[in-house]
Amino acid sequence: MAKNRHDASLGNFEIPEVSFTAPAGTPAGIEVLPLSDLRSRAPAERLANPQRPDFHHLLTLTDGSLWHTVDFTAYALEPGSWLWVRPGQVQQWGDLTHAEGTLILFQQDFVDAASARTARIDDPHAPVLRRPLPDDATALLQAADHLTAEFRALGQLPLEIHRAALRHLLSVLVLRLAHLTAPEGTPAPEPHHTYLRFRDAVEKDFTSSRQVEDYARALGYSARTLSRATLATAGLGAKEFIDRRVVLEAKRLLAHSDQTATRIADRLGFPSATHFSKYFHQRTGQTPIAFRDTARGHSGTTHGGAA
Repeated sequence: MAKNRHDASLGNFEIPEVSFTAPAGTPAGIEVLPLSDLRSRAPAERLANPQRPDFHHLLTLTDGSLWHTVDFTAYALEPGSWLWVRPGQVQQWGDLTHAEGTLILFQQDFVDAASARTARIDDPHAPVLRRPLPDDATALLQAADHLTAEFRALGQLPLEIHRAALRHLLSVLVLRLAHLTAPEGTPAPEPHHTYLRFRDAVEKDFTSSRQVEDYARALGYSARTLSRATLATAGLGAKEFIDRRVVLEAKRLLAHSDQTATRIADRLGFPSATHFSKYFHQRTGQTPIAFRDTARGHSGTTHGGAA
């Protein structure tokens, strides 16, 4: 299913980065398995530790309940809900003892390019937990069942045909999941192209610049245009959007590594640990060390709902 790797240059206590490894004899890039298989493969204590996969996790329950933590927010899963963990997000599994369901693992490039764009599978700010309306829930379950059946039908078709079928079935699932029917009175607007360009630029360069003007100049917009587009789509201004991304990465490194504040400041593009500490305190109300102590002593999670 997966293998762990560590970057030894970053300290003794690091977020394990998990790479996708296809099971022997199956098509590369995807795996579909029941949670009972996951329980038999991995010790509960290993799953409970933070890990940072470089591939997607789609999880839905058919019975029981499960808490799953993603980037310091604990989400409550129940039958019919869907959890989507994207590459780079830090996750921790809860107690799987009383949960049954389906886990779908896939690499970013397994979905065809057109479907990936339409489903926005590379959006690190997309909702983690979704609770679909009844009609959507039925359609999603059918799509997952078809994908599961095809994954288990290895050998009935030539391998490349089997892989193509899996790719198409996965595309149906992610497209449906990304475009759920919104409850009446709460239409979900499509992201503006300007926002998408800004979001991608921030994800690429947030350790290099925290200034809206730098992104505006690079993208050919005014700072005001970026702020309007970000506010309309994400509900916050462009500067706050950048700051939240920087703070999230800082929290990941503080909670899941033993790096010093000086080392983290350097990684995030701050001139000194003092500048980093002041920036972090202004936006979280805690010093970096206080946050680290809280995160490690009390799990550092909040409770999250669904979109």
